[in-house]
Amino acid sequence: MPTCPAPVRRLDSDAAAELTSTAAKLLAFHGSATSPYLLADLPVMCAQLGERLRQQLRPVDTPDGLFVLRGLDVDDVRLGPTPGHWSTVGDAGEVWDVVLLLVSTLMGTPIAWDGQQDGRFVHNIVPSPGHESEQTGASSSVLLTPHTEDAFHPGRAHLLLLCCMRNHDRIATTAASVRLTALSEADTEQLKRPVAPILPDDAYEEAQRFAGRPAPVPTLFDSPDGLTMRYDPAYTPLDEADGEWREAYGRLGEELARVSVAVALEPGDILVVDNDLVVHGRVPFRARYDGTDRWLKRASARVEGRPTRPGTEKDEHGYGQAALTAWAA
Repeated sequence: MPTCPAPVRRLDSDAAAELTSTAAKLLAFHGSATSPYLLADLPVMCAQLGERLRQQLRPVDTPDGLFVLRGLDVDDVRLGPTPGHWSTVGDAGEVWDVVLLLVSTLMGTPIAWDGQQDGRFVHNIVPSPGHESEQTGASSSVLLTPHTEDAFHPGRAHLLLLCCMRNHDRIATTAASVRLTALSEADTEQLKRPVAPILPDDAYEEAQRFAGRPAPVPTLFDSPDGLTMRYDPAYTPLDEADGEWREAYGRLGEELARVSVAVALEPGDILVVDNDLVVHGRVPFRARYDGTDRWLKRASARVEGRPTRPGTEKDEHGYGQAALTAWAA
């Protein structure tokens, strides 16, 4: 798939050095990127960052709903081989976990999930043997269908951050903003109806066993700044919906495909995605499992009080999953 241009914010060398040195100091002082004391220190350290860097690390602010932060440099040799599973990463690339946490904290509050990757605030996304055809980040041989991150849950992130550790094969991340689509008013109104539920994905095995009844949710909704979206066709039982709604849902998928960009991240790039505007996915590739495969780190942030979601979400059960916040971890 050819790659397409995406908005880029480029850090100069001084700003990049300030960010990475702050991360290194935090890591050296606390000894681990998973330390609760390091998490508690994030707001304090962010407040000490220079105004120029803070301005460059502001949240997404265009209808594209995303940007690539560029200017950071990953040492491929020091990083070590790409692991075959997230659970075997250990402390590899740990300073980049802290970099990602700092960026997330400047934009919102980092969150994690008790049922995913042992409740870590930074996830490692690597292809894993036996998971090639799943609709999760561990897959490789299938198209990762464009989706809202953790769409099944009312506490899902407002912002998703993907930091590239390795991407020798220039495998593209896909992204599409609902605000760039040209849906008809009739289709938009159809998709504001709560018709079908969104089920937990395969990364949440415990949530998939939840006994509560799945509740229908709207796909589109209005916010003060424009249309927002909650979308995951791979985990939406479309056969439960009426024909008019399914047709509108199909046209939404076509429109998202039309406006989609494909971004081949370079090592050190951080893709920041507004999870209320943009669906993301990944093109298929063939994993080698030889230590050179694509490797991303993923963080999520919530922006409290953001008026981009319907108030009815507060009544959802979230399939029993609890979202953890960095300051309370």
